Amino acid sequence: MTPSRPALWRSLTLLLLAGAVSMAALATDTAPGDPTARLHDLFDRAWRYGLQEDPLFATSVGVHDYDDRLPSQSIADQKRRDEAARSFLKELQAIDRSRLSAEEQINYSIFADQLEDGIAAYDFREYEIPLNADSGFHSDFSRLADVVPLATVKDYENYLARLRAFPKYVDQHIELMREGISRGMTLPRAVLDGIDGTMQAHIVDDPAKSVFWPPFEHFPTGVPAAEHERLRAAGRKAILEGAVPGYKHLLDFMVHEYIPKARPTLGASELPNGRAYYDHLVRRFTTLDVTADQVHQTGLSEVARIQKEMDDVIRQTGFKGDFQAFLKFLRTDPRFYAKTPEELLMHASFIAKRIDGKLPAFFKTLPRLPYTVQPVPDSIAPKYTGGRYVEAPKGSTQPGIYWVNTRTPAPTSECAPRPE
Repeated sequence: MTPSRPALWRSLTLLLLAGAVSMAALATDTAPGDPTARLHDLFDRAWRYGLQEDPLFATSVGVHDYDDRLPSQSIADQKRRDEAARSFLKELQAIDRSRLSAEEQINYSIFADQLEDGIAAYDFREYEIPLNADSGFHSDFSRLADVVPLATVKDYENYLARLRAFPKYVDQHIELMREGISRGMTLPRAVLDGIDGTMQAHIVDDPAKSVFWPPFEHFPTGVPAAEHERLRAAGRKAILEGAVPGYKHLLDFMVHEYIPKARPTLGASELPNGRAYYDHLVRRFTTLDVTADQVHQTGLSEVARIQKEMDDVIRQTGFKGDFQAFLKFLRTDPRFYAKTPEELLMHASFIAKRIDGKLPAFFKTLPRLPYTVQPVPDSIAPKYTGGRYVEAPKGSTQPGIYWVNTRTPAPTSECAPRPE
């Protein structure tokens, strides 16, 4: 999940969506005091609360009650959500887990873990870093036209409302980041070179050059022709008075305040209360009670195992030279690089399709929703990874996307990117 949204509620709603049961049937078939009924009543209320708190997520799962809004992200909002999480956790702990079925005990434990993780994230004030080196709330927003419904006049009015709301959305995130600056809770300065480009790309004089404009070029059949020009005029205004000023304000803040004051250190352990925060992140990402040293040792053993396999492959190829020489060969020889963006997309598509053919050998049940291969949007490509899967909005019929970065620099004899 991107860090800019209410991450706790996003994770909770994902859980509840995945494990949803019929609440109406449950209420009918089970006595009010039954722990299973209480558990699912809690799930239902947490789900509804999460949708209200994150309108963007609500849209993505097909709940359109809040399609004209963006999440409110002020410091007061963070506190209010934390209080709600603690209240939900207290209510959960009052349910006798031992009286639940084995399946419901799993649901209980996952829900408890997510609540506790979100509460810990609040205590560490994780919300003060709402973006990272290659993405964040600002880049998520740039995909708005791709992830919201745009089939009716009402859908367009909602889209316009969100564009107009963007400056306030930016202001709230800046408020969070200023709090982070004041106590050293920032991204490392070393990863911020070029991040201004992910904002500069959206500061345009001509609305037609904006990523937010395409919905106004061609309207779906559900939008009457008589509405087209009115909506286009409103779109121009919303882009120039909403989206553009929001990105400009964020760019000014990043260039003149955030980047100059970003911390010179690298590791999360160097953040405020960093050692404890690092331990928390180890627990979050491994779901195990292991120490950072144990994770590090696992990493070292994996590196040794993989390098041994690589050494075997090098010998099989007949390459004359040591490991470092082989790496330089891979990174600099033109034969390992596509010559054009189109060629790179073709290779990526072929690899993806070839892997699709192997999946039935490893998985009994495969996803029904397909995925497509597309280039990483130009506005974020310079700071983005070589490739990454972007999930489809929950509940939508849109495919997932495997993004391929077609703007990766070409290799040189001195320094070239490692092939992804």
